[in-house]
Amino acid sequence: MTALESGYLNLAYPPRLDLGPQLTHEQLLSSMQSTMARHKGGPVWLFAYGSLIWRPECSAVERIRGRVHGYHRGLYLWSHEHRGTPELPGLVFGLDRGGSCSGFAYRLPEERLEDSLYALWQREMPFPSYRPHWLNCRLADGNLVQALGFVLERHLPSYAGNLPDHVLNQVFESACGRYGTTRDYVEQTVQALRSHAMPDRNLEARLKRCRAVGA
Repeated sequence: MTALESGYLNLAYPPRLDLGPQLTHEQLLSSMQSTMARHKGGPVWLFAYGSLIWRPECSAVERIRGRVHGYHRGLYLWSHEHRGTPELPGLVFGLDRGGSCSGFAYRLPEERLEDSLYALWQREMPFPSYRPHWLNCRLADGNLVQALGFVLERHLPSYAGNLPDHVLNQVFESACGRYGTTRDYVEQTVQALRSHAMPDRNLEARLKRCRAVGA
């Protein structure tokens, strides 16, 4: 066994993490405004790849299946608030480099757009763990649109990466935050993706293995 493989197997939970302070109102606004300044005009689309599929933050005037290339969905982000605590961090999804990801694109209404975006920033960016990014999203009707997505920042301590099954199972058994457990979050996402005929088979396989370990 190599040193890298040994370290991978010996990863401990819970990790000791310092995510720093939460973003202030002013910092959230600044992030939102700088992101919107990079928008090329036209309708504002949002790419949903996790809980936004089954628990949208804001209303939409159109919802259509879409896929982005160059990023994949991964349970790679430590959560101190939504699905865990500083003492027992949970995990949430993010977009990481490589592969592709299916989901839904929401076209946001122009009315009260800033309010909708700010609510989204409050939900997705309590800590500066993501980089808001405009993704090239191919819609089911063939059109290509710019869609807002939240991409993982690998250099930050909040980035967990692709954890081994034994650590993921410990998270499933222990982590619970403001919106519930990490396990419930993953199961709801798996169910939502399958109900819309776009199953994430890698995620389903990992969930099945962790259920077997916990049985």
